[in-house]
Amino acid sequence: MKTIELFNILQENKEKSLLFEYAPNALVGANYHITEVKHIKVDAVDCGAGTDAWNETIIQLWESPSELGKTEFMTSSKALSILNKVGEMKPYDMNAEVKFEYSNAIFHTAQLFVNDFNIQNNQLIIKLAIEKTDCKAKEACGTPNQNSTIEKEEACCSTESVCC
Repeated sequence: MKTIELFNILQENKEKSLLFEYAPNALVGANYHITEVKHIKVDAVDCGAGTDAWNETIIQLWESPSELGKTEFMTSSKALSILNKVGEMKPYDMNAEVKFEYSNAIFHTAQLFVNDFNIQNNQLIIKLAIEKTDCKAKEACGTPNQNSTIEKEEACCSTESVCC
């Protein structure tokens, strides 16, 4: 989801409680705070010597230990107010992919992408998901498809390979 899409969804659902599902049927606690917004510029080189660049918006969620047991979630309006204040200080790339950074005692720190959202009663639920790592240079590296095999000397990081 692009940053602009998130802002539009929040704007359209201002009076709804804002919940985040970080894993199937697992919600970020009502005691969450938006503690940081990162405007990331990625300038990358993959293992096939391909270059790429893009921007990301990373919104960090943190559960306050002093508010354990809290049952009322932040409204979309309040979240939008926080995000707009950040934008006044450091402008967003509204076309940047938006991700949420989160962890708790049973879930490792991860940057989660927005997989979907739904509206239930008076709640806007943002569904987050992990994104698995992948080789972006499969063709250049000779990385096999799932159904094929590769000889040891043809492996991506062999001495004959253009990769790694």
